[in-house]
Amino acid sequence: MTRTEYYDDPQAPQPNSLVVAASAVVTDDQGRVLMQRRADSGLWALPGGGMELSDTLPGTAVREVKEETGLDVEITGLVGTYTDPRHVIAYPDGEVRRQFNVCFRARLVGGTLTVSDESLALRWVTPADLDALEMHPTQRLRLSHFLEGRDAPYLG
Repeated sequence: MTRTEYYDDPQAPQPNSLVVAASAVVTDDQGRVLMQRRADSGLWALPGGGMELSDTLPGTAVREVKEETGLDVEITGLVGTYTDPRHVIAYPDGEVRRQFNVCFRARLVGGTLTVSDESLALRWVTPADLDALEMHPTQRLRLSHFLEGRDAPYLG
């Protein structure tokens, strides 16, 4: 694995960068959620990644879903903003990232499900089966906020 995620860990290294990122809870017409098993951590996660200078935040989510899964999606709403300073990600090159993630709701509109070099596996998962997947607590938080069907996005 090429990255280590920490959450509320006093032994975590201090961040040396801040990255704006977007992720998406993508659903199909059966209400299943698209999950990827990340190649860099081995954990299940929502598709997403860092914003490029030419991106919008919703555009980042759409691009990252396409790059990581081969699927085309349409943004339909906002799950929330996730900026907890207790969550840091350490990389082998010395970067220790604090991430600012905006998580969107999205629906499948096309494409072909394809594993990329960033994923070990892709899977459509029913909400009832999400608990069985090994994932970082910050991913679980985003999914729980999505599944709650909140009227307003989470701001944290």
